[in-house]
Amino acid sequence: MSDARADRDLLVDAARAAGKLVLAFRARGMRDWEKLPGDPVSEADLASDALLQERLKAARPEYGWLSEETVDDQSRLTAKRSFLIDPIDGTRAFLKNKPEFVISCAVVEDGRPVAAAIYDPSADAMYDAALGHGARKDGAPLTISTHDQITGARLIGDPGRLADLRALGAEAHTVNSAALRLCRLAEGKADAVVAVRPKWDWDLAAGHLLVEESGGVFTSSKGEPVYYNRTSAVQDPPLAAGPVLHALLLERLTQTP
Repeated sequence: MSDARADRDLLVDAARAAGKLVLAFRARGMRDWEKLPGDPVSEADLASDALLQERLKAARPEYGWLSEETVDDQSRLTAKRSFLIDPIDGTRAFLKNKPEFVISCAVVEDGRPVAAAIYDPSADAMYDAALGHGARKDGAPLTISTHDQITGARLIGDPGRLADLRALGAEAHTVNSAALRLCRLAEGKADAVVAVRPKWDWDLAAGHLLVEESGGVFTSSKGEPVYYNRTSAVQDPPLAAGPVLHALLLERLTQTP
């Protein structure tokens, strides 16, 4: 088994365990607070982070670590491979008992994702991918949408900020979790993800691999390649879609006003 597939399987097991844990927290009640105004966190986020770190680092002690809920000491920058983790992506939805949250886990090497697992506890659905071995949902292969025009395209993004694309006949809606948006794209339930705000490494890395392994293209909204595990974990807004639609959207988004 390749390293990528072994890492994928490790991530799958850990993400599933973390998903069961956070559902148990929500069922019995928990404390939550704001790290910064508008940036909620809960006991479940921290417990999920601890479980994932214990399991993953025990199995791969030489890997670096970057998580939304762990202080970044940047020791990851000298590691050949690193874990990129969001213990609960979509905490707002989680706290409101809404289903749009996931556990998102990736392994990156040389700035690029090589293994991924995104677990949707509400639907008990597991999305995973390994570099060169495709993307799957619950073991079934995923294939990205082949929609090839802006008219009729199902976009995931802020409808108000995508008014120009909607005027060309696209539809737009939002999903609370950034990682879940990319799952929806990879499984063909959307035609593109068009972001307008910066994201973090842990928001994107796992979904990035799902999109590429299902046949899609993932770049910044400027068309630039996306690399992870750099000194800064902030990423430009991403653009992801099938190859033809990605090119059409990129042309529109980069037109000089």
